Order: sequence, then C-alpha cells, then structure tokens
Amino acid sequence: MQIVIIGSGNVAYHMAKAFTLKSIPLAQIFGRNEKELSKISEELNIPYSTDHLEEADLYIVCVSDNSIEEVSKSITKKDCLVAHTSGSLPKEALSGEYRKASFYPLQTFSKSKELEYEKIPFFVEAENEGDQKILLDLASQISEKVMESSHEKRKYIHLTAIFACNFVNHLFSRAKEISDSQDIPFDYFLPLIDETVQKIYEIEPKQAQTGPAVRNDVRILQLHEQLLKDESLKIYKTMNHSIQEMYEL
Repeated sequence: MQIVIIGSGNVAYHMAKAFTLKSIPLAQIFGRNEKELSKISEELNIPYSTDHLEEADLYIVCVSDNSIEEVSKSITKKDCLVAHTSGSLPKEALSGEYRKASFYPLQTFSKSKELEYEKIPFFVEAENEGDQKILLDLASQISEKVMESSHEKRKYIHLTAIFACNFVNHLFSRAKEISDSQDIPFDYFLPLIDETVQKIYEIEPKQAQTGPAVRNDVRILQLHEQLLKDESLKIYKTMNHSIQEMYEL
C-alpha cells in the first residue's frame, strides 16, 4: 500500500517517525514548508515535495484543524483513502471525492521530545468496514492501544485530553511563574509532579486529591489568596471552588 503523509509540523513528523520505526514504508511526505520537510526527509530517509503530490492508496493529513479542508483539496485522486488526524473534526471536514476517515493519535506532540509510539492510543473511523480494517491494522502495527471511535465520541476524547493535558500544562506554567518570582528552582517541584501523575496509575484521581481545598482549610486558602493577584488569583479561587463542589464541601 502506497502511503503519503501530508504536513510538516509536530504530528506529521511523529507519524512519519512512527511509521519508519515500525518499517511501514512511506512513499512521500508532502507540504508547504520546505525547510521542515527537508529536515524530516534527511532524518527519516523519506522523499518529500512541496509541489508534486505522489499517487497513493492512503493519504494521512497531519495539519492544523483550520487547514484540513483547504489542504485536502490538493488530493484529486478519487480511488483512494484519506484520513485526517484531528481529534475534534468529523471525517467530512476532508474536501474531496475520495473515501474519508479519521486516524487520531491521542498524544501531545513536540518534535524535540522522544515518544514511545506503542503506548499512544489511536482512534479510527472510516466510511466502510474495509477501510476501517485497513486503518485499524495500520494503527495496530504502531500502537498497543487501538479502537474504533465515532466522531461524537472523539469530540469527548479530545475534550478530556484538553483537561488532562493542556489545562494541566498551563497550571505548570503558572506554577513556574510563582516559583520564579521567589527564585525557587522549578525543578524542585518535579518529584511532586511525578508522584502526582504516578498516583493516578494506581488509584482514581478523585481519591488521590489532597490540599487545603479538599480539607476545607479556610485559613490556608485565605493565606494563599493574599499572596496572589490578577489571573493567578482567579485560577486559584476557581480551582478551589471546583474541588469543593466535587467533594460537596
């Protein structure tokens, strides 16, 4: 099966690398950013182009949600399968007369960060059982965790990921602002962060909650509020209110 990856960003890079490491041949990586495509091509030994899209059986579109419709128009072959990697958009976001699908890897991607691809869950949706099997088999060559998922369910998967990843990372950024303001090395907090994450491998997150909000320690909550201002104060109050609502305090 001839496979082409479209895109040159974080997802495109990691998809290309995952395929390469699992000895799944790629006919081409295609996109607009020649500098980034050249780097990927050199590292992974994959042909690339910015102006000629190779004929393929499967095109995997790894671009931003806002670009999927426009980029997918460049695929003019009708007898092919095209899948995007978006967590939030339906397969119908693809614009063309080909067979449409979704091939969603649930992970946060950065080119500079190594990943264990076999641990990345993949969620697959296609228009027919044959294409569904093609994509499930392909994902299973990369990952140990693969499942079918409708667009309706995938929306909630993506939403859960926002809470579990993007929001948490933003809190790390806010926490670092506070530690930096007091000249406290942020890496001193990394063992705490590691233990917090490791704990939820063993017990439910709700059971793992600690801190002054769940203890309803009003004195400490008020003390902390006096130390904060502006956006960090808003976040602190909002998070504590949410914790106390969950535990009905």
